[in-house]
Amino acid sequence: MTAARSGPAFSVHDIPFSTHGSWFGISPVVAEKTYADDLHLVSHQNGMHAVLRLVPVDTNTGDRAETRAEATPSMLRWVGSGGNIDCVYESPDTIHLRGEGLGLSITAATHTLTPFTGTYFYRDPVDGAHVFTSYETGRRYRITVLSGFLTEVSGSQVLGSAERGLTVTADGGGVWEAAVEEMDGARPPFASSATFGQVVAAAEDAFAAFADAVAPWRSDGTPAAELAAYVLWSATVRPAALVTRPAVLMSKHWMDKVWSWDHCFTALALGPGAPSLAWDQFSLPFDHQDESGALPDSVTHSEVLYNFVKPPIHGWTLGHLRRRLPEPLGRAELTKMYDRLRRWTDFWLTARRAPGATLPHYQHGNDSGWDNATTFDPECVVVTADLAAFLVLQLRELADLATELDLPDDAHRWTRAAEDTQAAMLDELWAGERFVARGVDNARTWSTSSLLDLMPIVLGEHLPEHIGKTLAARIEAHLTPYGLATELSISPHYRPDGYWRGPIWAPATVLIEDGLRRGGHHRLADKISARFRALCETHGFAENFDALTGTGLRDRAYTWTAAGYLLLAEAHELRCTAPESAAHTGG
Repeated sequence: MTAARSGPAFSVHDIPFSTHGSWFGISPVVAEKTYADDLHLVSHQNGMHAVLRLVPVDTNTGDRAETRAEATPSMLRWVGSGGNIDCVYESPDTIHLRGEGLGLSITAATHTLTPFTGTYFYRDPVDGAHVFTSYETGRRYRITVLSGFLTEVSGSQVLGSAERGLTVTADGGGVWEAAVEEMDGARPPFASSATFGQVVAAAEDAFAAFADAVAPWRSDGTPAAELAAYVLWSATVRPAALVTRPAVLMSKHWMDKVWSWDHCFTALALGPGAPSLAWDQFSLPFDHQDESGALPDSVTHSEVLYNFVKPPIHGWTLGHLRRRLPEPLGRAELTKMYDRLRRWTDFWLTARRAPGATLPHYQHGNDSGWDNATTFDPECVVVTADLAAFLVLQLRELADLATELDLPDDAHRWTRAAEDTQAAMLDELWAGERFVARGVDNARTWSTSSLLDLMPIVLGEHLPEHIGKTLAARIEAHLTPYGLATELSISPHYRPDGYWRGPIWAPATVLIEDGLRRGGHHRLADKISARFRALCETHGFAENFDALTGTGLRDRAYTWTAAGYLLLAEAHELRCTAPESAAHTGG
């Protein structure tokens, strides 16, 4: 477990143990922000469900054994005074377990309350394996003993609230092995084609290859790069149900969806080293684009939500992603994405522009991605400068695509729309020293201490110089020793764990750092990058962070945070090794 080949060590309290392609992980998190004492097999099909409880036991007494969990990308180990239990993924749907000196109790995580809830348990007379059938996930979980034997089998074929499960052990502290499979239905009896050591070696090779591809630039100066790569690698699921492509969930804790702006940052981080996965990640929400052109709010295994949208950062993303991919997109793929991005843009220009308006509007803070930002305190149906700025960049990307596709009339139309939108943004929302928000149904305007009001810095080189300088100065006021606070820390509305009312977030950091750098504000961009990288290296890859202490908040294994670290660390390494040719975040 200590060899460099095994990858970085981490706590399963913070980051689930899982593998690339799997829909389940091993974690103490059993519900939103709910941690159990024991580790569980947690599935993300049909929602998040803790299915099996995994408890090491003393082989002499049968009682719970005191252990600690140690994890690397290739192996999870329970370590106790009497022995160890090792767990490794043999495939995305199968874990291979090996114990010595300790047994393992595997029981249903929740009791069956009715014949239609919980988990049913029985012995399959065909192959002798024991099977848990989960009503919540709609899957079966088959336990096959490969060596050793079973004790404490209880609750077989029982309905109601009785305990159900089994214990795997061996005589005299000997070695036992077992497999746990997540299955849709029937399959042939389990038979491993490799020894446990070979399974471990294969798992080590798989992660090492991914890390080498995604972060070949890593060095002693980027100590969290391998762990960031693991967060992305382990949160990737294979296509299933409504997830039409291989996809990186935001987490294999409770934030187990792909939201329609989160995916942009993970796609960018994956672009150079895993281009196919990056393109699938970027394209997934577009697979569910509705008739109006809107992207869904989120996609997960068994649910697509359309009640909100997310901001149109996809033009910004696509421009950067195309420069980061090792090979240019083919004309067919480019044409398809042009049409999808056109329809997404038309949604904002039609469904989200009031009659006679030039600028589009949000209908709720959720549409901006900044759900509860103070910008939305006076009203929620509002015209904001961040939305206009993102749309300008998207219109410019459409113009570039149209030019490449030999559509000069379209290119001219998109360029003119970008210019008109930016002119309207400056005319209607720039108040001399700051951008304001405006209600759609009235002429009332207001400004806040939210970092959201400063997001037009994403326009970078397209902003008038005096506006860029003013925004940069205001952005610097949000910079704490740990990064960019989303609400000024001196604001009466600041909350340490206030979601978008104070904590540091990766997407705002990446977007602002990129805009500052493109606008020539390199010193401030360098400070923001350095502080966010140091934050992740010290406090991990949480959903967001306390802006004044750096403490990780909410979901502790968030992929857009890991992606943000990889993007900023890569750009920093390239600037250090080749300053004359180093590019900004977008490549």
